[in-house]
Amino acid sequence: MTLTELKYIIAVARERHFGRAAEACFVSQPTLSVAVKKLEEELGVKVFERSSGEVTVTPLGERLVEQAQNVLDQAHLLKEIAQSSTDPLKGPLRLGVIYTIGPYLLPELVRRVIETTPQMPLMLQENFTSRLLEMLRVGEIDCAVLAEPFPDNNLAIAPLYDEPFLAAVPTSSELANWDSISTSELKKHNMLLLGTGHCFRDHVLQVCPEFARFSDSEGIQKSFEGSSLETIKHMVAAGMGITLVPRLAVPQGMAPETPDEPAALPSEAQHIRYLPVKDDGRYAAPSRRVVLAWRRSFTRYEAIAALRNAIHACDLPGVTRLMQS
Repeated sequence: MTLTELKYIIAVARERHFGRAAEACFVSQPTLSVAVKKLEEELGVKVFERSSGEVTVTPLGERLVEQAQNVLDQAHLLKEIAQSSTDPLKGPLRLGVIYTIGPYLLPELVRRVIETTPQMPLMLQENFTSRLLEMLRVGEIDCAVLAEPFPDNNLAIAPLYDEPFLAAVPTSSELANWDSISTSELKKHNMLLLGTGHCFRDHVLQVCPEFARFSDSEGIQKSFEGSSLETIKHMVAAGMGITLVPRLAVPQGMAPETPDEPAALPSEAQHIRYLPVKDDGRYAAPSRRVVLAWRRSFTRYEAIAALRNAIHACDLPGVTRLMQS
């Protein structure tokens, strides 16, 4: 048995397809298939059930794939131990970030990491929470910035910050003259939501479950879906409805607690106003907790600490930074 064979079964388990797994490992499909078959024969068990166009992992195969990942992690640790004798931060750090955080955190974070730990370049991956959790499990990424809640996959978690949501309303709406809006008032207006798969959509629906019913009688008149927060904001500017956005998605000078001079505001200010959302007694003011997650078997503790320090050093207006207890 070789580390390469273990790498192959992890790839097949992830892709559920021998062809795609071979592409991910940069080998031909026959080469990968022969290696997987050889490993199964050596172990005397079936790791995969094969049928036309579909590959599934057997129950025993799931345990073997998990252990294979642990073995690869430990093998990688040998290199890290050797590197740590000179610099424990040396080497890339593979970081995943969800779509509704990446555009607002990464620009400054990357600059700070370059300044403070240039020997630790960030290899970045934006994706949905579910996909990043899977990538963490199989070792495709080292750590991820996620928003709670998410399934407990026996990950190590470090809290980063609590972030409030603001309501984005078109300046053509009467709401633009309000100082704030309540959670109960939100459901009376057309709500623009992110598409299925975005955890931010789920956060909005948890705060105001009426939005999930898509019914006039339940208070929501209509729902539209967009592929990104920036797309949704364009729809708000066009007067199609309102939406909720995380505080870091609000351009500088447009937050209600730090209004800027009109000449300094971005052009977006002509069409969108951001309102704080107040607790109305029935639903709490919407917010989310953002955390850094990594596999417990990941041993580059200095790299995790350096990344967390870099995130805390970023300018994060309107959020509440959280220090690990």
